[in-house]
Amino acid sequence: MLVSLKWLSKYIDLPMSHEELALRLSLSGLNHEETTELGGDFIVDLEVTSNRGDCLGHLGVAREIGVLYGLDVATPDPKLKPGSTKVDSLLSVKNQALDACPRYTARVIQGVKVGPSPAWLVEALQSVFWKRRLDGSIEAYQSINNVVDATNFVMMECGQPLHAFDYDKIADKQIIVRQAANGEKIQAIDHRDYELDESMCVIADAKDSQAVAGVMGGALSEVSEATTNVVIEAAVFTPLSVRRTARRLKLHSPSSYRFERKVDSVGVEWASRRVCELIVEMAGGTVADGIIDTSPTIQPNDPVVLRASQIERILGIKIDADEVKRILTKLGCEAGKSDATSTVYVPPTWRHDLTREADLIEEVARIHGYDKIPEDAPIPVAPSSKRDFDTAMERVRQVLTSAGISEAMTPSIVTEKLDQSLSPWTDTPALQTETAMLKGARRLRRTLLPSLLEGRAKNWASSSIAADLFEIAHIYLPATGGNDTLPSEQYSLGIVSGSDFFVVKGTLETLFDRMGVEGSLEVQSVDRTGFAKGSVVSLKIGEVELGYMGIVEPKVLKSWKLPAPVVVAEIALPAMLEISSLVPQQKSVSMFPSIERDLNFILAESVRWVDLEKVVRAAVGDSLADVRYRETYRNAEKDGKNRKRVLLTVQLQRHDQTLSGDQADELIGKVIGQCGKQLSAELLS
Repeated sequence: MLVSLKWLSKYIDLPMSHEELALRLSLSGLNHEETTELGGDFIVDLEVTSNRGDCLGHLGVAREIGVLYGLDVATPDPKLKPGSTKVDSLLSVKNQALDACPRYTARVIQGVKVGPSPAWLVEALQSVFWKRRLDGSIEAYQSINNVVDATNFVMMECGQPLHAFDYDKIADKQIIVRQAANGEKIQAIDHRDYELDESMCVIADAKDSQAVAGVMGGALSEVSEATTNVVIEAAVFTPLSVRRTARRLKLHSPSSYRFERKVDSVGVEWASRRVCELIVEMAGGTVADGIIDTSPTIQPNDPVVLRASQIERILGIKIDADEVKRILTKLGCEAGKSDATSTVYVPPTWRHDLTREADLIEEVARIHGYDKIPEDAPIPVAPSSKRDFDTAMERVRQVLTSAGISEAMTPSIVTEKLDQSLSPWTDTPALQTETAMLKGARRLRRTLLPSLLEGRAKNWASSSIAADLFEIAHIYLPATGGNDTLPSEQYSLGIVSGSDFFVVKGTLETLFDRMGVEGSLEVQSVDRTGFAKGSVVSLKIGEVELGYMGIVEPKVLKSWKLPAPVVVAEIALPAMLEISSLVPQQKSVSMFPSIERDLNFILAESVRWVDLEKVVRAAVGDSLADVRYRETYRNAEKDGKNRKRVLLTVQLQRHDQTLSGDQADELIGKVIGQCGKQLSAELLS
């Protein structure tokens, strides 16, 4: 809200500097954005909150200043000299949309001469209607004519939007306030066409829509230099109706901005008189006798009881009763019945936000000065600490995002198709909600994988990006026992990737290592729905079952139009955290050099890497620094059917001495011997 101090001075004395005024207004709730010097005037930009629509005009701001500084406000008292013609004989108004327009008033002025506005009016409007261009220069207000400029002036004076129609362009001299028809079109005064719907309110005549209620007038009846008779509209439109219409049409205006924040229903008549007075002064003409008003009787606001004890209890200070009364009456409240403990106040019609005792107390505190309220003793605050679970999840996210996998969030309720596509944890039917959700979804997910696959498919369909995704969330496993057994709500980590199976397995091993999990990852082939045959394995470390990993069946991927292959994995986080150690364990680094030996064994196809690794570790004992898998090679002609070659590297190192060649050979001999004895492994020479 741009406020001209020169304009304000017409209603109230301003002995203070513009800096002091801006600061005092900020402390009272009208935040100061900036002050601009423009043509010898200071323009103060105030941030008006949505509940203070009364301050969207200079008179409202003047009232605030009057209360803050104890000054009187000179509100204009417009006088009209009506002609002999009754307004009812010139125009009729029907309000068929009372919910959207609680009050509609109209006056008619005959014999006006539309022309340029006087200099004082143009100067006033240019002080509050301007924009700053990107280069810092000012784009000034372009005066339209004396009639339209008068409506804009009164709007910026009191905050009540007004509109002027060309009387002679109104069909059958009838104004109808109604809901628009679906598909109805109107050309607004910005000369753009807008399509309306039945949720929008319009001001129409007997033939066409003439204005979008509360938003913008129509081009059919706009005032031009040829206009001689005008209709002045001053109305109240409900905030919800105006806000909804402005957003749907993407058409916002100073009028809609004010209606969205409520206008003074009683002040409508004053604004109508005021603009008619100005138009007659500048453009001549005669105001028809009377006013058409669809709601001439306005109910006052409900009275509010203010207790002195509550002021002291809430604010922590005692304010003199006379000062409280002065503040509230200056704000426009009417003091009613009073006794030793309380006073009844009726808030003014322009203050829609004063409905409770707490609202009046806030007004007293605001005007009295927040700086005069002492601070309470500070409450001792202890720094919060992260739960171990939160720390663990941060580490999980760090590992996976470092591997190029993006985090996703998916709904916990899934469709039947998603639920049945993959289910590594259980074959028991999923739990269902009584009411279906989006797209008919009603099943509580038993796994994160189908939803992540759907997310990958949407990325692929929209931009051909095969996104690798992970999610940390709950899954809901149905009870497998009797009816009295409760379902299991399990925190899981789901991963969907287009990388190679062993790359994903390596990512999981890195994750377990970063989580401080000791022991080797063991895999065991299992059979699960939705996975390619022979490609799904269970994951285990020691005696702890961690989850599942596998390649999705191409038929399942086809339903999502996803390219193959896709590797998925799901880890039970409680099981992983059970064997995790988030605090790093220190180990001394050996100061002696290590020795590496490569061993190439011929083994039966059924021998797993984890079994081979166990034998090697047991054979070497404490002198083993590391054992690493290198590659697997198969040649049935040379090695026989169901045989494979596994190349591995054994790293030997002692903490107390340097290993000699003989000692290393002895340890490697133990490895070869134990592998041959336990796994029937043959060393390839």
